[in-house]
Amino acid sequence: MIRKKKIAGTSLDAAEFVLGGVELGAGLGLKESFRLMDAYVELGGNMVDTAEIYSNWLPHEPSRSETVIGQWMAERKNRSRLIVTTKGAHPRLDSMQMPRMSEAELRHDLEGSLARLGMDSIDLYWLHRDDASRPAGEIVETMNRFVKEGKIRWYGASNWTAGRLAEAQEYAAAHGLQGFSGNQPGWSLALADPARFTDPTLVFMDNALHEYHVRTGLSVFAYSSQAQGLFTKMAASADNDFPEKTAAMYRVADNRRRLAEVKLLAERYGATVNQIALAYLLAQPFPVFPVVGAKRSAQLEDSLGAGKIRLTEEECRRLDAGLFQVQAPPPQ
Repeated sequence: MIRKKKIAGTSLDAAEFVLGGVELGAGLGLKESFRLMDAYVELGGNMVDTAEIYSNWLPHEPSRSETVIGQWMAERKNRSRLIVTTKGAHPRLDSMQMPRMSEAELRHDLEGSLARLGMDSIDLYWLHRDDASRPAGEIVETMNRFVKEGKIRWYGASNWTAGRLAEAQEYAAAHGLQGFSGNQPGWSLALADPARFTDPTLVFMDNALHEYHVRTGLSVFAYSSQAQGLFTKMAASADNDFPEKTAAMYRVADNRRRLAEVKLLAERYGATVNQIALAYLLAQPFPVFPVVGAKRSAQLEDSLGAGKIRLTEEECRRLDAGLFQVQAPPPQ
C-alpha cells in the first residue's frame, strides 16, 4: 500500500505517489483510463494530477483528461475518498509566450474544470504557469477570492521560479492571506539542460529552487519524475547510452554517470532502476510527491514499489553530486 503524508499547510493526507493524468482519455481510452485509476486506488492512491490543457493537443474534445476523471468519480462514487487536483492558466498552445493569468482567465479555467470534474470545489488547484510581468501579490489576491468563494480549498504553483515563489509567499504572509500549499516543478534524478528545453515556459528543479524548499519545507509535486523512462531505457540498451529518441534536454553527459550509480543501488536494494530514480525524490529533506505516469497497471506497480526504498543522504549525494540542473556558462 502507498504511504500517505501531510501536504504542508493543509489538512490533506496525500499518497506519496500521485497518478499523472496526461494519458487519461488521450493515450488511453475510457476503459483503460478507468482500469488504471482503479488499480491506483486499490494500491492505496488517492490523488490524480490533471489539467485543463491535457489532451488539447489532440483533434478531439478539449480537456478530455478532466472529463474522464469526472466520469470515473461519478461512476465509482469515490469523490469523498480522493484529493481532487487540477491546473489552469496554461497559455494557448498556439501562443505559448502569451500568459493567461488575469482574474478573468483564471476564473474561466477554474469554472470549466469544476464543470468537467462534476464538483463544487477543488481540493488543490495549481497555476500551470506564471506571468512574471504581473505582481505576485495580485495573483495571490485572486486565488484568495476563489478560496473565499468556496471554489478551491488550497492552491499551488507550477513552473514558477524560486524568486517568484518567495515573492508570492511573502506577500501572502504580510497580508494575512493563504499562500501556496505546494510547488510543481519538473524534477527527476536525470539532469536536465534548460538550454535544450523545447518549451521555455517550463521550470525544472535547480539549485536555487532546491535551496528554497529546504529552507521553507514547501511540498514538491514533481512532474516528469521518471524523465520519460530515461534510466530504464538506457539500462536496457546494449551500451547503456542514450536511446535514439531521448529528448535533447536529457542528453547530458552526467546522466551516464548517474545511471552507473543507479545500477549499483538497484543491485544493493534488489530494485529496478526506475524505483531507485523515484526513491531518490522521496529521500529529499522536504516533502516530495512524485507524479508518476503509466499506461499499464504493471508499470504503475513498479513505480509504486519505490516507496519501499529509503535511500540515505550519502547515497543521494552520490547520485546527484549536489547538482540539480545543468548550469548556464558564465557570461563572457
